[in-house]
Amino acid sequence: MKRAGTLRLLSDLSNFSGAARLRELLAGDPAIRVRCSLDGRHLLLLRPPGAPAPQLLVAVRGPGAELERAWPAGHSSPLDAFFLPWPARPALVLVWESGLVEVWGAGVGPGWRLLQSTELCRGGGARVVAVAAPRGRLVWCEERQADAEDRLRSPAAAFSHCVCVRTLEPSGEAGTNLGRTHILLHHCPSFGLVASRKDLFLVPTATTWPGVGHILLIWSPGKGKVIVVAPSLGLSHSKSLNPGRGDTWDFQTLIRGLPGLLTPRQPLTVHTWAPTPQGLLLLDFRGTVSLVQSHGGTRAVGTLQEAPVSLAGSAALGTFHGTLACVLGSTLELLDMGSGQLLERKVLSTDRIHLLEPPAPGMENEEELETRGGLRLLSALGLFRVGWEAPQGLELPSAEDLVFEEACEYYQRRSLRGAQLTPEELRHSSTFRAPQALASILQGHVSPSTLLTTLRAELRDYRALEQLKAQLVAGDDEEAGWTELAEHEVARLLRTELMGDQLAQLNTIFQALPTAAWGAILRVLQLQPDGNGKLRSQAPPDVWKKVLGGTAAGKEPSNGILPLFELLCQCLCRLEPRWLPPFVELAQQQGGPGWGAGGPGLPLYRRALAVLGEEGTRPEALELELLLGSGRPKAVLQAVGQLVQKEQWERALEAGLALGPSSPLLRSEIFKLLLAEFARHRRLDAHLPLLCRLCPPDLAPAELLLLLRTHLPDELEPPTPFPEPRAEPPLTVGLLRALLEQTGTQGRPSGPVLSLYEDILWDPGTPPPAPPRGPMTALQASDHPGLEAWAPSGQGLCVTDRG
Repeated sequence: MKRAGTLRLLSDLSNFSGAARLRELLAGDPAIRVRCSLDGRHLLLLRPPGAPAPQLLVAVRGPGAELERAWPAGHSSPLDAFFLPWPARPALVLVWESGLVEVWGAGVGPGWRLLQSTELCRGGGARVVAVAAPRGRLVWCEERQADAEDRLRSPAAAFSHCVCVRTLEPSGEAGTNLGRTHILLHHCPSFGLVASRKDLFLVPTATTWPGVGHILLIWSPGKGKVIVVAPSLGLSHSKSLNPGRGDTWDFQTLIRGLPGLLTPRQPLTVHTWAPTPQGLLLLDFRGTVSLVQSHGGTRAVGTLQEAPVSLAGSAALGTFHGTLACVLGSTLELLDMGSGQLLERKVLSTDRIHLLEPPAPGMENEEELETRGGLRLLSALGLFRVGWEAPQGLELPSAEDLVFEEACEYYQRRSLRGAQLTPEELRHSSTFRAPQALASILQGHVSPSTLLTTLRAELRDYRALEQLKAQLVAGDDEEAGWTELAEHEVARLLRTELMGDQLAQLNTIFQALPTAAWGAILRVLQLQPDGNGKLRSQAPPDVWKKVLGGTAAGKEPSNGILPLFELLCQCLCRLEPRWLPPFVELAQQQGGPGWGAGGPGLPLYRRALAVLGEEGTRPEALELELLLGSGRPKAVLQAVGQLVQKEQWERALEAGLALGPSSPLLRSEIFKLLLAEFARHRRLDAHLPLLCRLCPPDLAPAELLLLLRTHLPDELEPPTPFPEPRAEPPLTVGLLRALLEQTGTQGRPSGPVLSLYEDILWDPGTPPPAPPRGPMTALQASDHPGLEAWAPSGQGLCVTDRG
């Protein structure tokens, strides 16, 4: 059933204070700037400098006084204004081009009052060209000592800006606390500032130096990093930028150190920038809408039916339910965020349209909870909501129905009887008292305020989840909605026993939405990389016990349903194969008897290898990493054997050296395996220092030589002084010396010589003294009866008998 986009009137503005002035400003000035507070109750309208009075209006929905301000001719009006995310009271900040800042607050007395006034710019002559207020901070781009003519002519003057930040927090009942100024970027060009709820985007403007006009920056205060992005080149680089640690960057030094960014490109020609939860939307003059994501990636979203003619034309962008909404003049276009397909196009009755951000999560009222997921449009005619209409006949369950349906499933799982339990039976049976009591509370028959306050948040979240399910069933394939639903379901299933149906449901979610399911697992296991290629986890043992549990040894999973550990390994193979070995290694460090790591079942590395497929079809790199990280002697020797077959000598040696002193036998086996290769050929000679380090310290020279002799190739012909051309060079004493010295590192024994070959290791450095010269004495054959056998004929060895 096809869905339809609808415009629903939320308010005709009569419930806002100063409604007449509000309608007048919205209908009169197309360049007016409109902002909405996080709770959705306050609207801020700011006219550009030079506009007629009043230049500022803050309207309040419901009880409360409006704030209206005007500045006479000759006095500049604010450059920009923002609501501050203070939960205790509404507050706003006004910033002038001169650097003057005023903080206004309501709720501390009748009407609005000035809480603080201060200056941002340190030295004279500086001016603020852009400002933003992301998450309790005030960030501005400041130009220092450069006039307009120099700024357009001199490259040095074009990089005379800096980007600064100060924290801005409430203090006490009616005060504010402005932190010290910290410079994020020195010597940078003029940037515009666009803030989302998590990130700050530094975007090029018309006055940005053309050589860097194709570059924008994304600063994530929560992550303490900045990403430099060139959308036209498809490049992005990340650097640390944390003011709490004193980080700061010179813009020119930063750009020069990032390869490829200074490739000559045309500056970005952007008509409209718009922040969204997914990143930053940009609309160019060809009508193409692109999305710069928070991690620096850029993708095209779609192309509008009409393109903006000039900068004078108004345009607004926003997203909801996986849909892009674009208001261009008096036309509203809805495009699918995934495919870029035009879903609907509407012609509106006015071209003075402003898109408002939805209220922050947890700050909606009951009416906004009912309309969650749409975008709000503001005009002089009223406040509207644009969204998708659910098909006829799709009814959302009431809170009372939800209670009995959930209770029915709960009791049915724990019931021993074969008959099916129904919600109607729960309503009228006196056996089940708890759901009836809760339904009575929700109907208003009983009103214990404490219990209702405790349950309200959970019931609201649960109802929102059911609404999300109903909207998705209606045909809304919003990516964010499916992700949220999958995360809810995975978190719920992990709280169960994970047997039978629960495990089958978890398998289905991982097959359909692997990314969202793995995101939920990351939060449950609290997995984080440690910077050394390893993973660490702060999850409690009970969670790991559930993860590592599996089928008995030798049993295949029934109906293709994988246990949770195998499911996670399979998911990692699809999403991030390089993190599979660290995950298995972390899992081997967890648990106790019977958990899968040290129980009678298969070792975890064998379970992970089974996920990769049959032997011979597995990815060789992953199989090697799993074998080497298993800590099992047979597995490590198998991996080293594979490395030897591939002649990856250095990695095989490093695998042996990585073993600690607690595995001397395994190290010795790896040494003997590689020593045999060293005896057969000369391809290990370049790695002889590593082989020496791997040599066991208790190995005697005689044992070493016997091992070598065992593996020396047989000589079919008598040895020659020089090897034949293209023949394998023989093993020489010079190569053996380093290994023989390694066997003697414990010091020469003080007792008798233990080996026939040890003398060659203990060279005294100088030859022994020569014997005294004198007349040669003939040897007595009777004294040496065996010498006749050693005297060749005719060699001058005279043996006579003088007796």
